[in-house]
Amino acid sequence: MPAMIEADNLTKYYGSLLGIQGLSFQMERGEVLGFLGPNGAGKTTAMRILTGFMPPTSGSARIAGYDVNTQSLEARRHIGYLPETVPLYTEMTVTDYLTYMGTLRGMASKQMAHRIAEVIGVCHLEEYRLTYISKLSKGFRQRVGIAQAILHEPDVLILDEPTIGIDPIQVVETRQLIKGLGGNHTVILSSHILPEVSMVCDRVLIIHEGRVVAIDTPANLSAHLRSTQRIEAEVRGPSAEVMPLLRELNGVQDVRRQGDGLVATYVIEARPGADLREPIATLVVQRGWGLLRLQSVEMSLEEIFLRLTTSEEQ
Repeated sequence: MPAMIEADNLTKYYGSLLGIQGLSFQMERGEVLGFLGPNGAGKTTAMRILTGFMPPTSGSARIAGYDVNTQSLEARRHIGYLPETVPLYTEMTVTDYLTYMGTLRGMASKQMAHRIAEVIGVCHLEEYRLTYISKLSKGFRQRVGIAQAILHEPDVLILDEPTIGIDPIQVVETRQLIKGLGGNHTVILSSHILPEVSMVCDRVLIIHEGRVVAIDTPANLSAHLRSTQRIEAEVRGPSAEVMPLLRELNGVQDVRRQGDGLVATYVIEARPGADLREPIATLVVQRGWGLLRLQSVEMSLEEIFLRLTTSEEQ
C-alpha cells in the first residue's frame, strides 16, 4: 500500500529566488507531521505544491497515490486544505457556506446534510450554524475553515498556520481539535510556534531557508543532537555538600543548581548513553538527603530548532 503522502525532491524557484529545495518525505495514514520553520522558510510554498495550487520547478508529489501535477483532480479529492487566510464568504451563514462548499466538491445532497451536521459538531459550531460568518470571531472563523476542510472526508488534511491571530483560549481549543483529527486523517500542520508543533505532532520536519534540515520525532532529534545526557534531580539537602558529591560521580560532566534553600533542582550533564539515575539515587539515600524528583530530560523543540538552524548558518 503506497504512503498517503510522498514528496520526492520538490524544488521551487520564483525567478532566481529559492522557495524550497530538495524537499523529500513520506507520511502514512493517521500521522500528524509538523512543518516547522520561521516565517519565509518555505512552509507555505511546500503546502501550495502539495495541494496542487502551483507546480514545482522540479520534483514530484503524490497524494493517496495520485500525482499532484498529472492527476491533479484525483489528488485534490483526497485533500482538505486550510490556507493561512481562510477563504470564507462572510455574507453566508455557517450552514450555507458549508452547503456551498459541499456542492463545489460534488457531494450528494443526502450525504452533504449528514456531513454538515457531523462537522458542525466536531468543530463545536452548533450555536453558530445559522450565524452569518461576518459576525464570527477570528477563532470561530478558523473552525469554519477546518469544517470545510474535513467536510468531504479527505484522507489528507493540510493546515497552514491554523492558530495564527486567535486568542489564547481558542488556540488551545483549536490545537485539541487538530490533535483529535489525527488517526482519521493524515495531517500536515505548518507553524512557526514551537510548543504548538510539540503538542500536536508525531514527527517534525524543520525547514530553514527553503531546505529541510531535519525530519524525525522530537525525542529522536533530541537524542541525535545532544552531546550530553541531561538529568534533573530535585534534592532536599545542603547544597554545599550536594554539588561537589554529584560532580564526583563517574560520568558526570557538569552540575548546575536551580533554586536556593534546602530544596533545589540539580541539572546534571553526563556523557551520552550514561544513565546516572541509579548512582544519583544511591548517593542521595546514603547521605540521608531527600530525593523528591529524578528524571532524564529531553532537549526541547526550541533547543533542537536553534541548534539545527544555527549550524546551517555556519
